This record gives sequence, structure tokens and C-alpha cells, in this order.
Amino acid sequence: MIKPSIYSEIGKLESVLLKRPGPEIENLTPNYLEDLLFDEIPFLKEMIREHDVFADTLRQKGTEVYYLDELLLEAITTDKLKERLADEILDESNHLYGYVKERVKEYLLNLSPKEMIDAIIGGIRKNAQGLKDISERKSLLASVAAVYPFYISPLPNLYFTRDPSVVIGNGISISKMNKQARRKESLFVRFILTHNERFHSSCTQILMDRDFPFSIEGGDILVLSPEAVAIGISERTSAAAIEQLAKNLFAYETGFKRVLAVDIPKKRAFMHLYTVFTMIDQDLFSIHPEISNMHGEIFSFIIEPDTDVGGIKINTHTKIDKALCEVLRLSKVRFVECGGGDVIAAPREQWSDGTNTLAIAPGVLVAYDRNQVTNKIFREEYGIEVLEIPSGELSRGRGGPRCMSMPLSRAKV
Repeated sequence: MIKPSIYSEIGKLESVLLKRPGPEIENLTPNYLEDLLFDEIPFLKEMIREHDVFADTLRQKGTEVYYLDELLLEAITTDKLKERLADEILDESNHLYGYVKERVKEYLLNLSPKEMIDAIIGGIRKNAQGLKDISERKSLLASVAAVYPFYISPLPNLYFTRDPSVVIGNGISISKMNKQARRKESLFVRFILTHNERFHSSCTQILMDRDFPFSIEGGDILVLSPEAVAIGISERTSAAAIEQLAKNLFAYETGFKRVLAVDIPKKRAFMHLYTVFTMIDQDLFSIHPEISNMHGEIFSFIIEPDTDVGGIKINTHTKIDKALCEVLRLSKVRFVECGGGDVIAAPREQWSDGTNTLAIAPGVLVAYDRNQVTNKIFREEYGIEVLEIPSGELSRGRGGPRCMSMPLSRAKV
């Protein structure tokens, strides 16, 4: 059984959810990179090797590794559930209708459960065996969209498992993904929670669900302590969704008493909070210096329950260290700047996720080997144990070890 339990970002990592890169990566082409949120095309064979090193590094430290597609396959125990997953995927692919939608569904149901999962993740091409005749029947949809080679688009971002969902305490927030290219990803998480017997639905509280009207993504949510959660107001996560999640955390008596909403620049290089800010130890954080404004300010908002009116109250801070001290009940916090704050090294290593590290125990983290300046500072100035993993291809997706992992359970600190 899997019992989600996350009360910090630094407790010993007991179990984690990953997604090994697959054929979806090889369905990237230059014409569709922007639509699928990539800047370049990774080399899949090397990408898999690097990801396997990442998974093995976690296992060697005692972490149990689960794979998203394997949990999804376990959840399909009947033909009825197989059809339900196919229907949900097709409904999410809202450009499909009529005869084309019927034929694609027929195609999916003729596959084995594993083949179907591989197809909906990897993408279903219009020239797939069994679907070529759709255009011959002169479907208007097939004719008008003939330039685009897919009926169902590939999901190359799925190896960033942190974004579609996040465990908070003993509950899970299922993301309303901001970009169309990633909307289906959280559908898989919801299906696993509902139908995989490893999870007890009655024990795994849904704190936010994917049908909320405003976007929120797991990459913006950091569990700081048993009482405090930090959430980025970012390119991908809206203030409205943060407010609702805060109210849910307070109303559901989860034990969380404060939510720290951090306003970060709304641009691709800083797409999520954990891209520019992660927790390394109880008082130590990595940070990219460019998230502050020209006055050195980072606006943040401490949200607490307001029992008098059954709502919330909000206090504004301009200094992130002061806000963190307040929500963590500390007298002082420390920051490790990406690239040492150097005008060249900082943005260069930020582009390759120098601050996007994964803590697997207090003061022990996994980082990309290419970020040599930042990793040296971690080791020599702060005594951090840095476990480096190869990153020549994994980093091309613009995400680091933190992006590629959805912690399921951690030991309490």
C-alpha cells in the first residue's frame, strides 16, 4: 500500500513517483516544440540512461521508486475501467468529435492495456496502422487538420511528475494544468488515486481537484513544515487557486496553519517556484537572485485562517527572509544563491536548474552535474552532501531533479 505523507521538503525520502522518458520524446519535431513546451529535442536513448541513474541514486539511499505508467496499468483491472480511461482521454482531446473520435476510441480499445497507455502518452499519429483510412473517408476534421500529424498529442513533459500533483500532509492536490499541452497529465493521477488499490481513497484526501476553474501546478507548492506551505504565484499558478487551496487546508483540519504565497516573475525561465527556490535544510534554501525586483524585494503574502468570519487574513511582506522566519518560527534563515549570484554563472546555471535540487534528507540533495559553481558552493560553504546525476539530455526539457520527482512519503523531521 502507498500511504501519502509529506510534512516537509527535507525529511528522508521514503517513496517517490517518477516517469521514465519514452517514445513521447521522439514524437517531438521542430514544428511543434513551442506548442509542446520544449526548446529542443533530447536524445531519448541517453535521456533514459540519465533518468535510470537518477532513479538508482534514489534507490541507493533507501527510497522506493514507483513509476506513473506502471501504477496506471495496475489501475486498469477490467475492460470497463480501460474504456473509462479511453473516454476520459478522448474527452480531454476536445478537438476530436464524431466519426474520428469513434474510430480513435475503437483503435484504443483494440490495444492491450499497456499498449493503450503507451499510445496515449506517446501520441497517436494519423498514419497509425488502423487509422489511415479516416482521411480516405474524407472526414472534414481529418482534412482540415491534415498538417498536424497527431490525433492525440504526445505528452513529453510527463517525466516532470511533480507538476500534475503534490502530496501535502496526508492529502493530495491534483493540478489544473495551465498549458493545454499538459492538461491530460493530472487526469492520470486522478485515475490512479481512484482505481489503483495501492491507494485508499478514503485515506487520501483530495485537497484540490483538476476541475477547479483556475490553474495551479505542483511545481509551485513546497511543504515547508507540518504547519506551513509555500506556493508560488507564477506563470502557471493563479492567486485565485492559491486562495482556495489555503482555505481547503484550513477547513479540512490538515494541521497546516499558514500558507506563504510568493510572487515570482511571470516568465518561462522562472515558470514555477521550485525552479527558483527550494528547501535544503530546516533553515537553508537555494534561491535564484533574479526573482527579486530592482529594489531587492520579493513580495510574499502570509495567509492564515480568520476564525471570526470563517475566511482568511493576509499579511504582506517585501522581504522573503522575514516571511520565512515568521511561518517557520525561526530567528534566521540562510540562502544559497544559484551560481553564487555571479552575473554570468547565476543565469547560466539557472537555465539548467541549478536551484532545482531534490532534498532526500536534511542536508543531502540530488543535483545536475552540469551546475558546477552552485554545487561547489553547496559542498564547500554549507557542508551539503551533493549527489550529482548526469544531465546532458534530461536538462533539455528545462526541469531538474525536483521537477522530475513527486515525493509520496517522507520521514518526519
